[in-house]
Amino acid sequence: MELQQMRYVLAVAETKSFTRAAERCLVVQSALSHQIARLEQELGTRLFERTTRRVRLTPAGEAFLPAARQCLAAAERASVEVAAAIGEVRGQLSVGVIPSVAAVDIPGTLRDFRRQYPKVRISLRVGASDELVEQVREGDIEIAFLGLPTTARPKGVEAREIGRDRLVAVVSPDHPLAGAGSVDLRRLSSEEFVDLPAKTAGRTQSDLAFSAAGLTRDVTFEVTNADFLARLVGQGLGVAMLPSAYVPQLSGVTTIQVTDAPARVEYVVWTSDSRTPAATAFLRLLNLPDAREAP
Repeated sequence: MELQQMRYVLAVAETKSFTRAAERCLVVQSALSHQIARLEQELGTRLFERTTRRVRLTPAGEAFLPAARQCLAAAERASVEVAAAIGEVRGQLSVGVIPSVAAVDIPGTLRDFRRQYPKVRISLRVGASDELVEQVREGDIEIAFLGLPTTARPKGVEAREIGRDRLVAVVSPDHPLAGAGSVDLRRLSSEEFVDLPAKTAGRTQSDLAFSAAGLTRDVTFEVTNADFLARLVGQGLGVAMLPSAYVPQLSGVTTIQVTDAPARVEYVVWTSDSRTPAATAFLRLLNLPDAREAP
């Protein structure tokens, strides 16, 4: 049984097509089909049911898939470790980010990392802080950048604080508050808000601040993307509260200081388990050479 045969089986299982699998693997379809047929002969059973309309895994194919993935992952790890032993960093690096991260220039950091380690394939995922922490804990991604209320801290992962910031109010240029030098939470509580979904870390920062002040507010629009949130604000559909260091990236909105604004803390987190050479190199680029324990 060869690793290439396993790769072909995974490609067919994921694309549900011998033609698309061959395109993904950069081989002619006849060669891919021949290798899978050889593997099926060796195993003594068919892995796929083929019809003129579809391709699907047989029960034997379903049973084969997890073991094939594990074998390929082990082979990849072995290759990466051998390369690291001779001073070459390669393999896969998965990084998660919140849209409003500001303490680190993510595109610039990725550019620098790519220049130093061109053989590393980078997968970038954008999501909410709580989702990214869970993905790091589960091993789906290796490193993530988060923004949390000052009352919260990432759990089950290694973490390092990389910045602190305060929220500011964001309004449309023609909003009555646009010319104000500053505003407080009580005045803002009478406005309609555009915000992130309830119970997300980005939303919780504002919710806790208004609650602590004994105030309530009306969140009229909930969106999952900070950039789209700003577009709604720019159309006069509500006001928002966003990190002050992130707002300069936005256009079409006006910023107002909030005298009793909540603060947030940005973290970089990584898995508590053994790290890949690529993840270690990335943390070193962030000046975290000994990033093994949270401070």
